[in-house]
Amino acid sequence: MKQIPYELLVGWRYTRAGRSTRRNGFISFISGVSMLGIALGVAALIIVLSVMNGFQKEVRDRMLSVVSHIEVYAIGGAALPDLATTLREAKANPQVIGAAPFIAAQALLARGEDMKGVMVRGIDPALEHEVTDVASGPQAAVLSQLKAGEFGVVLGLELARSLGVRVGDKVTLVAPSGEVTPAGVVPRLKQMTVMGTFDSGHFEYDSALVMMHWQDAARIFRLEGPTGVRLKLRDLHEARKVAAELRRSLSGELLIRDWTQQNRSWFAAVQVEKRMMFIILTLIVAVAAFNLVSTLVMTVTDKRADIAILRTLGASPASIMGIFVVQGAMVGVIGTLAGLLLGLGVAFNIDVIVPALEHLLGATFLPKDIYLISRMPSDPQMNDILPIGLIALVLAFVATLYPSWRASRVNPAEALRYE
Repeated sequence: MKQIPYELLVGWRYTRAGRSTRRNGFISFISGVSMLGIALGVAALIIVLSVMNGFQKEVRDRMLSVVSHIEVYAIGGAALPDLATTLREAKANPQVIGAAPFIAAQALLARGEDMKGVMVRGIDPALEHEVTDVASGPQAAVLSQLKAGEFGVVLGLELARSLGVRVGDKVTLVAPSGEVTPAGVVPRLKQMTVMGTFDSGHFEYDSALVMMHWQDAARIFRLEGPTGVRLKLRDLHEARKVAAELRRSLSGELLIRDWTQQNRSWFAAVQVEKRMMFIILTLIVAVAAFNLVSTLVMTVTDKRADIAILRTLGASPASIMGIFVVQGAMVGVIGTLAGLLLGLGVAFNIDVIVPALEHLLGATFLPKDIYLISRMPSDPQMNDILPIGLIALVLAFVATLYPSWRASRVNPAEALRYE
């Protein structure tokens, strides 16, 4: 059986026992503080990055329940010149699994003295479920009530609440371009019937989106047909690639926009914030790791006599250095593992922890009118966790080099002079 190197045994003994206590099973106070610092820094990194990943994923998924993966539309907001050809050519791409025509416009929605600026989307209720999740499930029955010629509308839940309307109420849609009369420009008004509401979970759309049958929208906005086609893909992450392919394959002068472009500034801001938080919290881990310098310097000072005895027994400077590298590495490994366990434990249970804290404190951490979502999401990803663990271990190892080198330079005769 191969014998364990004595550098490992002595280093582990120094990690477990300080000067004040020699009993096995106890960790010296200074080593414990260093471990705790590394553990808290690693845990903070994992929790924050997991929450940011979850926030980005949650908002993206809720946004894509209303927004399609790719939109193809005519230049200038005009009707598509050949809807059938555009649909056929788009579906020819193997990544496209759903397509539906739409009309996009802006208008004002009024109820009594209340008036809101809204995004109007004319849809085909029979095809909408192919491109958005909001048209599937229980809400599909609501959209199916939109019939051409009946001028019914389906409102976002928050929009309906702000206007104080219910199913069956009448609202007035004000089109942006009016009619020219001898008395001047008169806005076009159309009374609509509220057929129902939808709840996508995304406040921006729930508070401003109005859906109606595309034929009714064409009459109100004086269009000859749908202004675009919405597409759903097998893999949403391939949206940019598929959009580039469609630019080459579709006939006519068309504009093509994928979902990453519709909220580009928001996603870019989240990525920048994530990078900055990674850098800032890594500095916390670095501070905790470099506490090992003071820990090991104090240990070297405390163990000068032991070092001298080991040197007189034949230990080489490299062996002495190895002992203290092992001690620092043990602190780094234990602290990192503890931080990983703590961080992952909180990250995977944050949906329980945060509501409990909100109930205890009587506060709401995520007002949905500000943060778009109302619950704290979490999505731990290996691409974040692995670098965090490696960085913590590397910083801990680097912090051990100087004190270990100083230990290897201890002169045995001078160290034992006053012993």
